[in-house]
Amino acid sequence: MTDTAFPAQQQTPPGLTGEMRPEPDHGEQSYVGHGRLEGQIALITGGDSGIGRAVAIAYAREGADIAFTYLPEEQVDADTTVSLVSDAGRRVLAMPLDLRTSDACDEAVRRTADELGALDVLVNNAGYQMARDHAVDDLSDERIDRTLKTNLYALMWLVRAAAPHLRRRPGCIVNNASIQAFEPSETLLDYAATKAAINNLTVNLAASLGKDGVRVNAVAPGPIWTPLQPATQEPEKVEQFGTDTPLGRAGQPAEVAPAFVFLASPGDASYVSGTVLGVTGGKPVF
Repeated sequence: MTDTAFPAQQQTPPGLTGEMRPEPDHGEQSYVGHGRLEGQIALITGGDSGIGRAVAIAYAREGADIAFTYLPEEQVDADTTVSLVSDAGRRVLAMPLDLRTSDACDEAVRRTADELGALDVLVNNAGYQMARDHAVDDLSDERIDRTLKTNLYALMWLVRAAAPHLRRRPGCIVNNASIQAFEPSETLLDYAATKAAINNLTVNLAASLGKDGVRVNAVAPGPIWTPLQPATQEPEKVEQFGTDTPLGRAGQPAEVAPAFVFLASPGDASYVSGTVLGVTGGKPVF
């Protein structure tokens, strides 16, 4: 985890882990669980790769059964996540779903509760960005629609569907925000706006669901080495990815997952709700 730059590279969205140089570290060899989520059931959107895969590995090794969503074109990565969760001795439900419709979000929650028996933790991780266009003039209707529906609509649809299940446990929600909510990039106008909205929703949902014992928090990652980067950044940007942080490098998915574990843990974070936890390599989230 000491590299300060990456070789120039580019992929077709949404990107695949096996085509990245170097491949990210999701904690496959390093993460050791301590039973923090024993007996829990978690639904992770975008769990096939990147931060989502790292969270799936960590949650499984902490004792949780895992359901996750992924896009059909990410099947190869999804198969790897299934194997990693199974190797941890936990049940796993992999669902190829495009969450840009409320029906797909409802299905993800319904199948999780029906096939795994309940829902304790909802991780709204799936996200979309595109940083290859550099001006507001280049924001097509299709891009705006895809960004807002993936990052924002889906989160609200999933929370709406999951709330009755979470109230019964009670469970918790962990949203994936971003440093972009605090330091927005000109090339990510639409993406940064959705991440700022996720911070607002996190605080508001914590207030709304708190009376039912449901905790709601968010993690705000900085530059993390995931397939999203070579799939959505220009090659020359990839070469310098993360070097502008105080720590001087990008983070690995394995370095973000422990924050998701902490916020999901009913023991460690029982009085933590309505907060945004930064994992940014030193960039401020306040």
